[in-house]
Amino acid sequence: MASLTDTAIRQALKRVELNGKQENLADGEGRGTGRLVLVLKLMPTRVTADWMAQQWRDGKRTKKKIGSYPSTSLAKARELFKRDFADVIQRGRSIKIAGDTRPGTVADLFEGYVAALKAAGKPSWRETEKGLNKIAETLGRNRPAREIEPDEIVELIRPIYERGARSMADHIRSYLRAAYGWGMKSEHDYRHSSPRRFRIPFNPATGIPTEPKVQGTRWLDEDEFFQLYRWLECPDTPVHPSYPRAVQLIMLTGQRVEEIARLHVDQWDAAEKIIDWSKTKNLQPHAVPVPSIAAELIESIKPNEFGWYFPSAKYPSKPVSHGTLYSFVWRQRDRGVIPYATNRDLRRTFKTLAGKAGVSKEIRDRIQNHALQDVSSKNYDRWNYMPEKRAGMKIWDTFVRALLASRRLEKSRVTGAAGSVRADAHATWRIGSQETARGE
Repeated sequence: MASLTDTAIRQALKRVELNGKQENLADGEGRGTGRLVLVLKLMPTRVTADWMAQQWRDGKRTKKKIGSYPSTSLAKARELFKRDFADVIQRGRSIKIAGDTRPGTVADLFEGYVAALKAAGKPSWRETEKGLNKIAETLGRNRPAREIEPDEIVELIRPIYERGARSMADHIRSYLRAAYGWGMKSEHDYRHSSPRRFRIPFNPATGIPTEPKVQGTRWLDEDEFFQLYRWLECPDTPVHPSYPRAVQLIMLTGQRVEEIARLHVDQWDAAEKIIDWSKTKNLQPHAVPVPSIAAELIESIKPNEFGWYFPSAKYPSKPVSHGTLYSFVWRQRDRGVIPYATNRDLRRTFKTLAGKAGVSKEIRDRIQNHALQDVSSKNYDRWNYMPEKRAGMKIWDTFVRALLASRRLEKSRVTGAAGSVRADAHATWRIGSQETARGE
């Protein structure tokens, strides 16, 4: 059979419209193996024309749709058939498992990886997307992902490292390694369909060494805890009101920064004084009863119109990012008005001071939603430990209130004593002045 032409297709469309009979237009020879076919059918409102890859295998005919005419032109249909199906048919493989054979680009890889993070409910997808978008501009969005070499990644990271941004350099290496790792697995993952076949021979970021991790040990003692909490109550500089309150709540509950930052009215049960997250960093639901001092703080905050307790200063429809809260603490720390601490140090402080208060480590771990690795906890124990967590938070509440009250009393005594000294000095100065005026 001769090759198809656009004229032949238009004539066939008219015939089907008039007589209502289905027609199959084959493009060239190849019945013994397979070929490109245009299937024309009369539907209630129009005539449909679908491009099909047709294969004869073991005496049976199989079809797979390629596109529709005229949105997929004759030339384009031939290109797709040759690219994605001709080789499969020649090798005797089934066209049912054939797909787009083009190697995915850098943009395809990064977009697919971010989509996988979103589908898995990973809160890190936003930062990952932002980082990978910048990387794609440098590497070349439209380059096949399989062409990227380790040397290119090294030269991408080196300037960032040399300007002192070591953490950022390591994050970029981590993003790339994770994206390429996903790309290598995605085309063999039967549970999900990948939009592209990347054909990545190796992960170019695997051999790049990581930045040594510094294990944090810093925690605030009781004096430092009071100093920070007192400053957050009465900042000495204009700040967005939601930021110090968010940090206070982290101090009072020991929860993760990103989870407190995204606190929404739907997560706060005022009657039970419980914050309930459906999904957290370790992908597990988590509900924590808060101490009464924290409940009072939450109740004093009026959520904005979008339901966020701690909205972003620039975008009220979104919660403040945990990165912004980190920066907020760093700026005050660099000014010297608060103790040296990071937001993670505050979580460590809760763990340490709550232990000093008398809360057992097991309950502290459960309050802070730390992963429990023993077989019993992972596979068998389904008790929610809510009564035990409430008891632990009650102990912590008593400890914190006593800590703040005692330090405030000491502060007032020092201030009062200093005031008395100043008053005595002023009285002495007045008496001396009067005596001088009388010439005594």
